[in-house]
Amino acid sequence: MISRSLGPEFGGAVGLCFYLGTTFAGAMYILGTIEILLAYIFPPMAIFKAEDASGEAAAMLNNMRVYGTCVLTCMATVVFVGVKYVNKFALVFLGCVILSILAIYAGVIKSAFDPPSFPICLLGNRTLSRHGFDLCTKVVVEGNETVGSKLWELFCTSRFLNATCDEYFTMNNVTEIEGIPGAASGLIQENLWSSYLTKGVIVEKRGLDMTSYFTLLVGIYFPSVTGIMAGSNRSGDLRDAQKSIPTGTILAIATTSAVYISSVVLFGACIEGVVLRDKFGEAVNGNLVVGTLAWPSPWVIVIGSFFSTCGAGLQSLTGAPRLLQAISRDGIVPFLRVFGHGKANGEPTWALLLTACICEIGILIASLDEVAPILSMFFLMCYMFVNLACAVQTLLRTPNWRPRFRYYHWTLSFLGMSLCLALMFICSWYYALVAMLIAGLIYKYIEYRGAEKEWGDGIRGLSLSAARYALLRLEEGPPHTKNWRPQLLVLVRVDQEQNVVHPQLLSFTSQLKAGKGLTIVASVLEGTFLDNHPQAQRAEESIRRLMEAEKVKGFCQVVISSNLRDGMSHLIQSSGLGGLQHNTVLVGWPRSWRQKEDHQTWRNFIG
Repeated sequence: MISRSLGPEFGGAVGLCFYLGTTFAGAMYILGTIEILLAYIFPPMAIFKAEDASGEAAAMLNNMRVYGTCVLTCMATVVFVGVKYVNKFALVFLGCVILSILAIYAGVIKSAFDPPSFPICLLGNRTLSRHGFDLCTKVVVEGNETVGSKLWELFCTSRFLNATCDEYFTMNNVTEIEGIPGAASGLIQENLWSSYLTKGVIVEKRGLDMTSYFTLLVGIYFPSVTGIMAGSNRSGDLRDAQKSIPTGTILAIATTSAVYISSVVLFGACIEGVVLRDKFGEAVNGNLVVGTLAWPSPWVIVIGSFFSTCGAGLQSLTGAPRLLQAISRDGIVPFLRVFGHGKANGEPTWALLLTACICEIGILIASLDEVAPILSMFFLMCYMFVNLACAVQTLLRTPNWRPRFRYYHWTLSFLGMSLCLALMFICSWYYALVAMLIAGLIYKYIEYRGAEKEWGDGIRGLSLSAARYALLRLEEGPPHTKNWRPQLLVLVRVDQEQNVVHPQLLSFTSQLKAGKGLTIVASVLEGTFLDNHPQAQRAEESIRRLMEAEKVKGFCQVVISSNLRDGMSHLIQSSGLGGLQHNTVLVGWPRSWRQKEDHQTWRNFIG
């Protein structure tokens, strides 16, 4: 779509970035699948185990690398077998996701009159990790003696009440609250407004965690809403793409937006703010808060999330190779042409292999928080250029651009483009610069090495409109002396094979290029148009090749006339357009004008 709207350079650059984003999205979904499997479904499957709490993160990353590679291999095999099997799996995965969403809404309703038991231990207004103690109290009674609890031992030098303790522990009380008081608790008023802090603010003896700021959360959350182009990626598999893609895309955006927004509001109405802000789940022993809220069982959420990430990973591995195959078949990137081939039924075999290899890079990174901002940049760049393409086509009033959406206006596209560009730099300015650098390098490569394509794109239409506007402005009056440039009309002669007889004329013309003026290289063929049209085309090609060899930038023109003198007269009178008229004629000096048998040469030259 972008190639046909903005040109092959923009289309190839943005298309490859979108392909990389879709591929890294597959890696992110696979990592999410493995995290759910090892953290919630079957933790004993972990191959690498940490000796202490400090090594748990590294062990988890290694486990995700190993199992992620295995899952990627299985998913790539399913996609290789055929897209029909992916579609069959998709129905099962979609059913699990719908059941999970319904379970959340059922749990919210149930919490209004029967909230689940979900105790949270607080010291002051800070949550405490449940590792190392079971009772949320400072002291316990053992026999007839009051001694410190296991929580006391974590902050004090001994269990005795006269032990030296941490100052914050001494000054604040320990309380236990219900993390999910329910929809009828009135929490919505307390959680309605944000409580973000700036970098450097101290929260009761502890600096603000620099990994939890708004822009990073946007970068991590944004991939969850990047599936709106899934229908376009698989347009070749749809029976009626013109009808299915707009309807399906709008319905998908409306449905998912309603689910996301309502989930945020309902979570704020049911769950304590300190629990929602506990991003690592330490206060709840790593349990799923949403799973505890859901009804009838937390396993509905666990299984639904597992199949949801599996399905999304399969869809990414299905769409990304087809996207690469489409770019390769366009032929705009020479070194990618091999990926345009596939099986007899058109399945992109080689593109799938490359996609799996790139996806493996994301899996080896293993951290969801590191992979998510990368694909956010690529998706935002794609959406930005989609909006730009729509705006350009509308402003140029292209005849074949007829939006079917009744309320469309080009300002909406411009607003969407501006928001995408702003979000790129707000989320991560260095990732945004890297993504733009990659797109820029691909753009220049296609510009210099890519195949020439004429798709009637908007950039060429914009150039045409700009040229028309400039020519009309030049008609307002003669150019000022400061703006005078030598506008050359170079008259050359061609032989019987339509080759230029005196190529030195173009060599001399190339020495005058510092004038930055117009150059028109023209020639005349004697005869009639019907008989000599093929010769005129060959002559134009010959002159154009010579201009490229001599690095002369300009235009070539070949006219057919009954005699040489009239043809040259027509060229001198009519060459150029509007204000871009030649003011200098460059011709070859006649060599044999003194010879009687060639008495017309000097007359043509002087006349």
